[in-house]
Amino acid sequence: MPDTPSRAAQLGAIAFLLRPTYIATEFVTAAATTGGYSFVSDSVSKLGEVGCSDGYCSPRHEVMNGSFMAYGVLLAGGALLLAKPLGPWVTGLLVVSGVSSYATGLAPLDQDATLHAMAATPLFVAQPVALLLLGHRLREERPRLAKALFVTGVVTATAAVGFIVSGDERAAGALERLALWPVLLGLGAFAWTQRPRRRRR
Repeated sequence: MPDTPSRAAQLGAIAFLLRPTYIATEFVTAAATTGGYSFVSDSVSKLGEVGCSDGYCSPRHEVMNGSFMAYGVLLAGGALLLAKPLGPWVTGLLVVSGVSSYATGLAPLDQDATLHAMAATPLFVAQPVALLLLGHRLREERPRLAKALFVTGVVTATAAVGFIVSGDERAAGALERLALWPVLLGLGAFAWTQRPRRRRR
């Protein structure tokens, strides 16, 4: 007989599985910038800057800011739909992360740097902690996935601290992406376990 997760869990899993496509929005936005953009040295937020100068412009800033908002909704909504398998703490942390992402899209870096930082910071804190807790939660049921999530949590937490400390140093963009991109894959891997599957006889 099929071992079928609830309809809510299946929808939440779809939301998480869609989220890695976020990376494509960075490339689409960066491709249109003028003045030079580096994925290694420039922050993601720079792609969302509304204003232009003689040295730099991001004409597709609406794509980037809209992406922050849309994928934030997918994160928070997916977490709520997956609340039962995720557990209350992980769910709460991911909802906070989703709201943080959404708020970041509403506060472009060049419009109000302080507000932008306040909006974005919870994302860098809550996501790694959520991965660590989820790894702990799955340690007996899915030990291999649990280890992968734990490692991802450590890596993203370390990168987040490095990004915050580095400021505008040359590797800031790489550190920021190391803090963000692996989370997409880690949660996607968890979501994959929520697909319908057959029980062993």
